[in-house]
Amino acid sequence: MGQDGTGPNVIKNKGPRCIALVGPFQSGKTTLLEAILARTGAVQRQGTVDAGTTVGDASKEARQHKMSVEASVATTTFMGDSYTFIDCPGSIEFIHDMRAVLPAVDAAVVVCEADEKKVPQLQLILRELEDHNIPHFLFLNKIDKADKRVRETLELLQPASRVPLLLRQIPIWNGDLIAGFVDLALERAHVYKEQAASEVIELKGEDLDREKEARFTMLETLADHDDELMEQLLEDIQPPRDKVFDDLAKELRDRLVVPVLLGVATRSNGVLRLLKALRHEAPGVAETVARLGAKAGNDPLALVLKTFHTTHGGKMSVARLLAGQAGDGTTFNTPEAEAGRVSGVFKVMGQHFDKRGQALAGETVAFGKLDHAKTGDTLSAGKQAPKALTEVKPYAPVLALAVQAKERKDDVKLGAAFTKLTEEDPSLSVVHNAENHEVVIWGQGEMHLRVAAERLSDRYAVPVSTRPPTVGYRETIRKPVTVRGRHKKQSGGHGQFGDTMLEIKPLPRGSGFKFEDKITGGVVPRNYIPAVEEGVLDGLKHGPLGFPVVDIAVALIDGSYHTVDSSDMAFRIAGRIGIVEGLPQCQPVLLEPIYLVEIVCPTDATAKMNAILAGRRGHILGFDTREGWPGWDTVRAQMAEAEIGDLIIEVRSATAGVGSFAFKFDHMAELTGRTADQIIAARRAAE
Repeated sequence: MGQDGTGPNVIKNKGPRCIALVGPFQSGKTTLLEAILARTGAVQRQGTVDAGTTVGDASKEARQHKMSVEASVATTTFMGDSYTFIDCPGSIEFIHDMRAVLPAVDAAVVVCEADEKKVPQLQLILRELEDHNIPHFLFLNKIDKADKRVRETLELLQPASRVPLLLRQIPIWNGDLIAGFVDLALERAHVYKEQAASEVIELKGEDLDREKEARFTMLETLADHDDELMEQLLEDIQPPRDKVFDDLAKELRDRLVVPVLLGVATRSNGVLRLLKALRHEAPGVAETVARLGAKAGNDPLALVLKTFHTTHGGKMSVARLLAGQAGDGTTFNTPEAEAGRVSGVFKVMGQHFDKRGQALAGETVAFGKLDHAKTGDTLSAGKQAPKALTEVKPYAPVLALAVQAKERKDDVKLGAAFTKLTEEDPSLSVVHNAENHEVVIWGQGEMHLRVAAERLSDRYAVPVSTRPPTVGYRETIRKPVTVRGRHKKQSGGHGQFGDTMLEIKPLPRGSGFKFEDKITGGVVPRNYIPAVEEGVLDGLKHGPLGFPVVDIAVALIDGSYHTVDSSDMAFRIAGRIGIVEGLPQCQPVLLEPIYLVEIVCPTDATAKMNAILAGRRGHILGFDTREGWPGWDTVRAQMAEAEIGDLIIEVRSATAGVGSFAFKFDHMAELTGRTADQIIAARRAAE
């Protein structure tokens, strides 16, 4: 009887399961997790996102913005089996948490809805699952609000998936309202009950005809990979129900189909069917270990899925134990070094960590105080260092903010907070810009960086201020000059004397700086010449327009010295005086950094991208279809660094949140006219 658990051919997986809940932004993942926890008795009452009462999205930032900003973990039991569900953010800005979780899960439930605007988001999610070979179901949520028939919805969603979507249920309609569903595998009709198990009813009339047609379509898809089933269909033989369930499980696990289930998470409709499908069809930890290319021995083997820094418990490493047992005192190693000694094993329930006994293979727990373990690390307690089972590199950052503590006394504290922040979210990176004396944090978008700043202030008690980072402007010269730099000072005893004649010339773009010694006859002793070069470099740090000077050649061609008063310091000062006085005579000009930018976006947004680039002084180099991504384009352009700053905000706005870009430095270009005047004036005002 297959999914009822009574059939003789049911092969039930042993061991705890780990399931990812993924899907586009605001598709209902957190609500589905809450419905699952309520249905399985893990919580007494189903909370809501609006009220801020869900187990998932329990952080202050998530509740403030009413969106998932990090993975939420919750463990429950269903029909005697242990399940850990990981609610992953759907926004592209926080998608790294999902990407870090996926390698270790047994299966994923993709929560989506019949919304054409979210198909590109769905495609991003499905591509990650397909690339990691993760078996996955599709839970078509909010069907009570759908304005399309289910078949139309599947036709809408199918282009997002490289794997056929397999309809497992069809809705029962009561006028324009969804009253229940028909399970095509069980051949049973169910009427929804509010926050309760559905009621089985008899199939008849039009619903029976629709069921037979939809079931045959489902079997035809399964038969594409099962010759025996194909023969039965051709001979009009009704296949045994157990045979159908075996095929459903096998083709899910082989990633040949994506079963589609229906429901309304807010009312808990469809949740029980989903849980039973997971119980009987989703693979277990042994198959996950095999997919990762690992060998499950007796030694503890784990993958770190997420890192938290808690107020009282310190660092917590949420990990899936793939093999062996691990408890308090277990010492783990990573491929590079020792991760640390476990100080407590904890059950995770959203933001709550409750101490428990040792963990068994398949369980997802938090290990306390593994100080040197990072998100994504492979952990082993064996004698030999483990081989890394997976590597998930963050997407390239697209937005930056300069960050500083509001109070100087918090500067040291801010450094420690940055370390914790980037451990919790590896898709954030921190860069110290010594030239501009600023700390820049890079991330995946506006909300991503906003949440990071909020965490610094709230979670780590370091109030910060933010601003756009300084653009790397430079200046150069157009005209050569010869100038004398002379430093003479007498103040009792030894004085200071240095005399230089400098020849200043422009160099081709990208040449940097060149210093040449053309002294003859020893008019400047050789031991003072390096000091002259140092003085010139001092003067080039801040040109007449206010920026570092590049692409310039300076030659020391003449000078004089005093046997008593000359010194390294005197000639260094003379060199600096010469370059500072000479540069304004060389027709200085502003240079701005130009980058090569490559934007990826859905094809229907390509025209918008061209308009955005043109409005930001971008020079469009061309566009082409994105390789391997039907319905997407790649647009290439050259853009000034100043225009790239907040480009991602416009790109995301024009692409329903899915567009992105990568960029790399290309060259420096002269900038003149009103824009240059404004930049120079702003620099002088700031100084």
